[in-house]
Amino acid sequence: MSPGTTGAQNGLEPTERGVVRKDWRGRISVALVYPNTYNVGMSSLGFQAVYGLFNNFEDVVCERVFLPGDGEGRRRLRSIESNRPLVDFDIIAFSISFENDFPNLLTMLGLAGLPLRSSERPPPTPLVIAGGVTSLLNPEPLAPFVDCFLIGEAEAILPAFLETFRDVQKRQDLLKALAQGVPGAYVPSLYRVRYGAQGTIEAFEPQQGAPDRVRRAFMEDLSGWNTCTTVVSSHTAFDDTYLIEAARGCPYGCRFCAAGFVYRPPRFRPASQLESCVDKAAASASHIGLVAPDVFDTPGLESFCTAALARDLELSFSSLRADLLTSDLACLLKRSGVKTITIAPDAGSEKMRRVINKGISEQHVLDAVDMAVSAGIANIKLYFMVGLPEETMDDVEAIVSLCKKVRHRFVKASRAKAAIGQISVSLNAFVPKPFTPFQWVALDDVKALRAKIKHVKNALRRIANLRVHADLPRWAFIQSLFSRGDRRVGQLLLKGYKNGWNWPQTFKASVINPDFFVYRRRRLHERLPWDFIDHGIIKEYLEQEFKKALRQ
Repeated sequence: MSPGTTGAQNGLEPTERGVVRKDWRGRISVALVYPNTYNVGMSSLGFQAVYGLFNNFEDVVCERVFLPGDGEGRRRLRSIESNRPLVDFDIIAFSISFENDFPNLLTMLGLAGLPLRSSERPPPTPLVIAGGVTSLLNPEPLAPFVDCFLIGEAEAILPAFLETFRDVQKRQDLLKALAQGVPGAYVPSLYRVRYGAQGTIEAFEPQQGAPDRVRRAFMEDLSGWNTCTTVVSSHTAFDDTYLIEAARGCPYGCRFCAAGFVYRPPRFRPASQLESCVDKAAASASHIGLVAPDVFDTPGLESFCTAALARDLELSFSSLRADLLTSDLACLLKRSGVKTITIAPDAGSEKMRRVINKGISEQHVLDAVDMAVSAGIANIKLYFMVGLPEETMDDVEAIVSLCKKVRHRFVKASRAKAAIGQISVSLNAFVPKPFTPFQWVALDDVKALRAKIKHVKNALRRIANLRVHADLPRWAFIQSLFSRGDRRVGQLLLKGYKNGWNWPQTFKASVINPDFFVYRRRRLHERLPWDFIDHGIIKEYLEQEFKKALRQ
């Protein structure tokens, strides 16, 4: 297949084949890799936005690559657009949204026919870079495998990164130039880590002029950029949906939420800018998904919805705060085609919601259910966590109690409408995240997490119109290992790769104890693996918030 043509053999509709570019000659070629399957990757607005940003540079051709799905076999990886192998690209750029996709990065490097360790990939092999929210939090478990992390927002970092890439030819000189001159560029090979007798980090030492701390790249004003769907796909979780980012950052400061801290301060796109996206959406999809930490904070939300409805577009929203829902907004959501409203109490008891600084009450939740069902929205989704700091079994039982109260309100309001829908309860294990007030706490014991989930499921099992879905706690253990680990976790990743990702076998054969990273509560003044990243967050502030949580 000739360069610049689309990959019809991939079975995709024409609108899904992406950007058709000129040939590669004289251009920087970028393989943008999502370390999961096509349907997952193309559901990521961040991935789609970066794809569009790269291709906006006239001298760049960017093509998409995904992990083969079940039944596709473990073939050599090739791009969607031109069917080229990864080794032919100048840059392999991983966009990583979730820690549990870390193993897939190694799998995909192996499928590309590249050495896994960056130190074993001499020129002219492609430069391997990585970005995404996990890079903003803790890139260290992947440090042995990635040449350069881009820590920050793509709009702010890509121009300087590409300018340096154009100007510096030799690999080692390029890495030094990136580290020294591009804000947000982190080159792991230019830092030496020393460990103390107790296994904690004793020193994190920059080499060859690299900065002591890597300051994130940040967009102070989003109004100059539209972050929205680049390729509409019918093979994703958001079928025939045009995603639009309304805001970044969150003003509420929930103590468990990393995105609420590393994307500070919150920034909102003006209503006129959002409304300008409606025509683009109408040209390619029948549905708009508005993405923000809390959509109800979006300026001009009602006028945006009115503009979408005028174009016969249905709407969905990524998240809603119960205390901001009004009857008028609920009716607007119903008119917009919303069939399910998602409410995230996150904890069952008032005490635990104070611990996590959620800022909503049980009454807010119940009132939101009343308003949603009364407006004709038939289905409710509830999100809860177990294993939060300071949690007791009484707090777990409070999840059961609140679900029953929600169901009572739900049935009562549904009877008045002569129709009843479904309540879905999503129960997830809390995983401590970097750059939050809970970054020092340990993961709850996996056996205890299983018992808590079982308790909730058993208590709600026989309740009509209510279903409970829960993640497996063993995956919370793996996520916590990658979320809180340092470079030594890279050795576990290598062993896991060789063992076919059999984690029990990998842990048994390794001298590195994963419990050290997962189940150990960190000392407040301990050097943490991610402390070299500067998000503008004062560590003492996080410590104060942590102490406030413990006093609830």
